[in-house]
Amino acid sequence: MKPFSRTTAVLRTALHGSRALTWLSAVMGVLLLVAVVGLVADGRTVGGQPTWLKPAKFASSFIAYGLSLAWMIGHLRRGRRTARWAAYVIVVMSVLEVGIIVFQAARGRASHYNEATPLDEALWNAMGATIAVLWVATAVLAVLLWRGGMPDRTSTWAVRLGMVLLLLGLLQGFTMVVPTAEQLALDEQGVETLMGAHAVGVSDGGPGMPLTGWSTTGGDLRIGHFVGMHGLQAVLLFAMLVPALVGDVVRRTRLVVVFSFAYAGLLVLVTWQALRGQPLLAPDALTLAVAGGLLAVTAVAGVLAVAPAGGMVAGPSRVPVSG
Repeated sequence: MKPFSRTTAVLRTALHGSRALTWLSAVMGVLLLVAVVGLVADGRTVGGQPTWLKPAKFASSFIAYGLSLAWMIGHLRRGRRTARWAAYVIVVMSVLEVGIIVFQAARGRASHYNEATPLDEALWNAMGATIAVLWVATAVLAVLLWRGGMPDRTSTWAVRLGMVLLLLGLLQGFTMVVPTAEQLALDEQGVETLMGAHAVGVSDGGPGMPLTGWSTTGGDLRIGHFVGMHGLQAVLLFAMLVPALVGDVVRRTRLVVVFSFAYAGLLVLVTWQALRGQPLLAPDALTLAVAGGLLAVTAVAGVLAVAPAGGMVAGPSRVPVSG
């Protein structure tokens, strides 16, 4: 299938699965364009970062998030009505959360951890509520998709494990809402301060990487949050590419499982690195050693995954994989 035909097929399946989620992605695409214009035209900064960088990043994430979920719902054979109601909840919560982020960006105010004024605090608390409801609705979809819905065994396991990674990535975001000791001390003194942080070992708003803004002087919990949230897309993409390398479904499924666990290991690794106050691009010897160990284990597991079982070429009828 040609790239254009494949893209239109994906969009048709997504529309069939959930028009609401598909339209959410389209709206976020428009917002992304607006945010890019804002990055060029608006020279203001919030917390040391361009004012419109956060809306741009959230819009990009929700484009992938909405399309992925809609496409998977389009393959469900049962529970589709429940899935569509969960999709409506996700759309409403997403619009509310991103709407608050855009509103605060337009005001030149921080949207996250900001309790400086009653309005800022109310908006921040509302964002916390929206993400909690969004997580629950996503978990409902994960249960429905785990029970079945994809057309083949490899994609079924890709969706199952990818949804687990997505939920873990969303949960990881809650590590950033805990106020630091310094913030609590300032708050007790009546000093205006943010309540929560994504940087570890340094203050938020310091030097950051291009585009992402991730700290280059300390740890940054947003890295693990990003890695986990987009684990679903990573696993799905791998499952789409692996048939070009491996012919039979059993080996493809094994490789998807290996890739998923390796990706989970990466999520744990970058989160652990951040919690130790270490920049992503400045790992110490211990971090490099653990990364090397993860790479070695993944390589061995990958070789075993494609190895013939019992000295014979494994096929779908010879090596059962629970579905």
